[in-house]
Amino acid sequence: MLGVEFPICAFSHCRDVVAAVTNAGGFGVLGAVAHSPTRLERELTWIEEQAGGKPYGVDLLLPPRYVGSEQGGIDPRQVSELLPEEHRTFVDELLVRYGIERPADQQATVARSGGGLNISRSGYEPLLEVAFAHKIRLIASALGPPPQDLVERAHSNDVLVAALAGTTHHAQRHAAAGVDLIVAQGTEAGGHTGEVATMVLVPEVVDAVAPTPVLAAGGIARGRQIAASLALGAEGVWCGSVWLTTEEAETTPVVKEKFLTATSSDTVRSRSMTGKPARMLRTAWTDEWDRPDTPDPLGMPLQSALVADSQVRINQAAGQPGTQARELATYFVGQVVGSLDRVRPTRSVVLDMVEEFINTVGRLEQLIER
Repeated sequence: MLGVEFPICAFSHCRDVVAAVTNAGGFGVLGAVAHSPTRLERELTWIEEQAGGKPYGVDLLLPPRYVGSEQGGIDPRQVSELLPEEHRTFVDELLVRYGIERPADQQATVARSGGGLNISRSGYEPLLEVAFAHKIRLIASALGPPPQDLVERAHSNDVLVAALAGTTHHAQRHAAAGVDLIVAQGTEAGGHTGEVATMVLVPEVVDAVAPTPVLAAGGIARGRQIAASLALGAEGVWCGSVWLTTEEAETTPVVKEKFLTATSSDTVRSRSMTGKPARMLRTAWTDEWDRPDTPDPLGMPLQSALVADSQVRINQAAGQPGTQARELATYFVGQVVGSLDRVRPTRSVVLDMVEEFINTVGRLEQLIER
């Protein structure tokens, strides 16, 4: 269906990872929700040049419900006006307590950015125009069922449609919408994720949406986990966290260092970055937002607008020796972070996964022959 050698789909915000996985025989998918049309045009052109015509995909957030969804979305000016003073003050004071100075003009930057998430139709339509003008093979909805007109448009352009699901009910909605692939994502996964574990979710979804093919996601970084996914009825896997510690990844040095020393118990589902539950590395940032005396995170996209520039400041300051900003630095990652203990080229990760998968299947065949 995808035209690739290995059933490994790699989600990444980094074009270098997308191209490297694609060139290694997998299927790279570029996360583009925070891209501008100009940047997306540049990234897709680069990927196509590097991949030499090999298939790849694009991933967007298409949530049916968010702040302003009733009126079709809100513009950056409206976003800024909707940010409560209590929340602005909390973020300001948080930065100060950890020794991070906030520029005087930063609020203006927040107002212009709108949080950087193109989740409304007016926000993602320009991205779709760019994507469909390129030779993408797949468009994925990472949050919510894709709109019917998007499915029809994709199919008319010979583009497959995928959608991520954290529950069987969501998967059934996706299947009813006519998607070609459903990604059953367990709670172990990084980023926006539900509460059902991969081992439970995948076979449930496989049975519920047959004959629509299913990819397993959440807690997959090794060949043994690919074998387990196929045993559960999936046709392949969708991986994200495993690429964050590769040589090509754009992960900031401080966060990458944290990933390499983290255990599988060092992540938490938090609304502190986007307003919707997303799994990320537990740090002082997530702990501060989880305190009973702090304001509740805002809905999407307001929370992203509130913290976007603060996150930039934190990551910049965290690179300076001895700063407390290092305690705050975090990023989306799944529980499989406990297995990410060294930096490797993306190609090596793909090939090691495939080799371990083959060895695992061989071991199972030997057990059957006994």
